[in-house]
Amino acid sequence: MNIDLASPDSAPPCGDRVAVAAKLAALSHPARIEILLHLAGSEACCCKDVVQRLDLAQSTVSQHLKVLVDAGLVRLTPERPRSRYEVDREALAALSGAVSGLLLSCCAGPHSGPAR
Repeated sequence: MNIDLASPDSAPPCGDRVAVAAKLAALSHPARIEILLHLAGSEACCCKDVVQRLDLAQSTVSQHLKVLVDAGLVRLTPERPRSRYEVDREALAALSGAVSGLLLSCCAGPHSGPAR
């Protein structure tokens, strides 16, 4: 997902905006941000590793991991005996660019051209 929200001449398709919003929604919980930061500091780890790091129940951590996986920000690799989770750095970089472009566009003020 390479989205340039800063360019007034190339508005991203509605689906891209929906995808950006879904990824941002996944980051809208402090525990998920903490989980993402923990995962970013390692190659990959299992749910148990995250549970040991946070003061949350295993079921809660599993649900937060599922939200991050479903949003495409974390990859899940099923392994025996435990599944491994890792940050999708490419997806995060694309989201960073999209959010940066959006904020720059909003900060730039009104521009000439048709309203969107």
